[in-house]
Amino acid sequence: MDYAKVWFIFWAVLWTGYFALDGFDLGVGFAGWLAADNDEERRGVFASVGPFWDGNEVWLITAGGATFAAFPAVYAGLFSWLYPALFLLLFSLIARGVALEFRGKVQDASWRLFWERTAGVSSLAATLLFGVAFGNIFRGLELSVDGYGGTFLGLLNLYSLLTGLLFCAFFAFHGLVWLSFKTAGPSAEKAAALAAKLWPALLLLVLVFAGASWRQTGLYANFFSHKLLVALPALLLAALIGARALLGLGRRHGAFLASFCAIVFFSFTGFAGIYPALLPSRADTAFSLTLYNSASSVYTLKLMTWVALVFLPVIVWYQAWVYRLFRQPLTGEELKRSGMY
Repeated sequence: MDYAKVWFIFWAVLWTGYFALDGFDLGVGFAGWLAADNDEERRGVFASVGPFWDGNEVWLITAGGATFAAFPAVYAGLFSWLYPALFLLLFSLIARGVALEFRGKVQDASWRLFWERTAGVSSLAATLLFGVAFGNIFRGLELSVDGYGGTFLGLLNLYSLLTGLLFCAFFAFHGLVWLSFKTAGPSAEKAAALAAKLWPALLLLVLVFAGASWRQTGLYANFFSHKLLVALPALLLAALIGARALLGLGRRHGAFLASFCAIVFFSFTGFAGIYPALLPSRADTAFSLTLYNSASSVYTLKLMTWVALVFLPVIVWYQAWVYRLFRQPLTGEELKRSGMY
């Protein structure tokens, strides 16, 4: 068995799981404001992600840990070359978590408003930074025989900013669809209406991103070599169209699942495009960090595979149980009775 390939797949699955799951609560954090007109509605918006957001971040922690253990050279490169960007990302995620936990600790309007704004700004910043980071990975980093030659400002190129904007649109749509069935009353209807209005912009950004990727990246090479991979972007478009159709029919749970699938297929499309690299070189592919020249020893990868096969199903089962336990929409009565947020 080629354990390096196995761990590239695990690596892609873990990042994809994070984007599809934490994507909706990041979207709720910065777009949920638009669906709430008063303090009670904002309370429902933030409470809708209360039982889920920290569990969703387990996927991020696991993805980071898998990178460290399976591809240590990639982990070292990221934290050496992109340290300022990663520091800002981690700071945004910490601020988001603190804001979600602190919002309901004091029953004061100005206190709640401060933490709501903090949650919104930090969620938007984290989403944009994730998009910029993966935009640069898709585009390729300035890697050469002398190591990394790029700068922090160089990471803010047009393609990476476009990818960041696409992440924001994806997560905002995902979060608004979540609110359309997870909250009750006017905020649910406003969230559904906002998601429907956002959808054309999301579709346009996906198409613009596809065109920009053709000119700016080497993502298409694998799709020309392996025709079956074309199914991934095709399924992405089908899921996006399905999400809008189901939303229009009032089947909001189905629309959320379709939005979830769209993010999954988008992420898999990107990872399939950069394979076998984890950090492609823009200058010359010979300098890319791939699953072969950056992987740990076969023994380490083999041991990690058995650990993953045991614990990954446990994580999935636990999260499925949590989502089932808190599957009912939140009402004002429930919020008052529980004292949440």
